[in-house]
Amino acid sequence: MNSFDNTINRRNTGSVKWDFMEQKLGLEGSDLLPMWVSDYDFQAPQRVLDRLAQDIAHGIFGYSERQDDYYQAVIDWFKNQHNTEIKKEWITTIHGVLPGIAMALQMLTQVNDQIVIQSPGYGSFRKIIELNDRRVLNNPLIESDAHYQLDFAHLEDCFASGAKALIFCNPHNPTGRAWNEQEIMQVAELCKKYDVCLISDEIWSDLTLTPNVFHSTLNLPSSLTDKLIVATAASKTFGLSSLRISNFIIPNSELKEQFVRRLDAHGMDCFNSLSMSAATTAYQECETWLADLKHYLQDNIETLNGFIKAELPHIRFIKPEATYLAWLDCRAMKLSDAELERKLIAADIVPSMGCAFGEEGSGFIRLNLGCPAEILADALVRLKIALVADR
Repeated sequence: MNSFDNTINRRNTGSVKWDFMEQKLGLEGSDLLPMWVSDYDFQAPQRVLDRLAQDIAHGIFGYSERQDDYYQAVIDWFKNQHNTEIKKEWITTIHGVLPGIAMALQMLTQVNDQIVIQSPGYGSFRKIIELNDRRVLNNPLIESDAHYQLDFAHLEDCFASGAKALIFCNPHNPTGRAWNEQEIMQVAELCKKYDVCLISDEIWSDLTLTPNVFHSTLNLPSSLTDKLIVATAASKTFGLSSLRISNFIIPNSELKEQFVRRLDAHGMDCFNSLSMSAATTAYQECETWLADLKHYLQDNIETLNGFIKAELPHIRFIKPEATYLAWLDCRAMKLSDAELERKLIAADIVPSMGCAFGEEGSGFIRLNLGCPAEILADALVRLKIALVADR
């Protein structure tokens, strides 16, 4: 049996995904199967668990400093995984991608400035913009039969109207697009033309699926990186989300210094030594684990694809180029989002509703495939009950 096949009970562990559906979504019921929050139902790599056990056995948890082996692990990972050269002096760490994006917005923009997002898109981007008293400017993606595309003409209109920053999700959640080199270059050139800060959330980069290739904004020419801030983390890749560590990579030294000073001003210059141990070990020793995981995820994607074709042909599914997220188009059922959600809840399955990703997501659901095959099989039975076409 593949270790990814092990089904581990996550209930009553404080898991947002499994224990907080009532609090977060207003739902309750022990039979509900959560397929919403994008974290794994797999254990973290054994080598990470062993390293954490070793650190805990030491028994002392005093103040720690960032160590060179972490920075080198990040540098080596980018080189080996993505053919991307980065420098130690570009890297800083923070307790999560979203806090770092909030810091970047506070540093680079002013109250009431317009910030561009691309929907359907990760809902927390909108939340962070609005909570920081900035204004969301939506640049909707273009839906096609093959995949979603960027609307460059409209993006330029957004920038020309005075937008100050773009939060760019690369690869894209929830659609699973892995943007190609030409698309990324065109985005960066428009940002340069209009002096717009490019904040690139690349947390899904390591989960780009064969035969697709991830292209980092860090591979852009230096002439296009003066206002580039890139966020990455081991958390999504290796199932370490609750350990709260991410990388912010900023090639412009002045911008990097401003960012670090902003962290210091908020008392965020300290870090969790266990988080750094786990992430260092993951980057240094868990490449094979990740390769095996991606094969497993692709098997899950193929299982879902075959099931949709055979059992739910009215549901449209384009296989993701990256992520372990399935973006399912249920619009042929001609239901409101509320009606669609009721049918899903009645079948005891809880995906993310597409409307949470912007109005362009209305009629869609997002399904988390980062789970053992046994859980997926259960989910598919429930999904068929919910989404079967009326006879």
